[in-house]
Amino acid sequence: MQEIERKFLVTSDAFKSEAFKRTHIVQGFLNTHPERTVRIRIRGNDGFITVKGKSNNSGLSRFEWEKQISLAEAEELIHLCEPGIIEKTRFEVQSGEHIFEVDEFMGNNDGLIVAEVELKAENEPFVEPEWLGKEVTGDIKYYNSNLSKKPYNKWQ
Repeated sequence: MQEIERKFLVTSDAFKSEAFKRTHIVQGFLNTHPERTVRIRIRGNDGFITVKGKSNNSGLSRFEWEKQISLAEAEELIHLCEPGIIEKTRFEVQSGEHIFEVDEFMGNNDGLIVAEVELKAENEPFVEPEWLGKEVTGDIKYYNSNLSKKPYNKWQ
């Protein structure tokens, strides 16, 4: 239940032609406390509830627990979430042995594109696609829970 991932900005939309899957995601947060977040997500026709703990000092890993719930339950729970619903399209792109999840945000976060890769160890090597830009791992302003409160279009 430990999540290890690295997060990057994206420099072009070349990832779109490389994607093998595209999914619409709507998500909100029941709790955005710095020590833990509780997220409700609708991914396509599936619902999920996720609890995430605080990141370690490197920002690379943190506790994550996720459980699939019905779409109806997720739709009901979204209405209880804090203000600032996130909407995005997720593109999945194979790069070497890893899959990058590239999120193109909409609404108040329009213009922001972030790629994440999950790893088995913090120092695990991976093939970097050419569209991968600056690493923002551990920069909390890029966490979805923070984007729901201070969206990209409000940044200076």
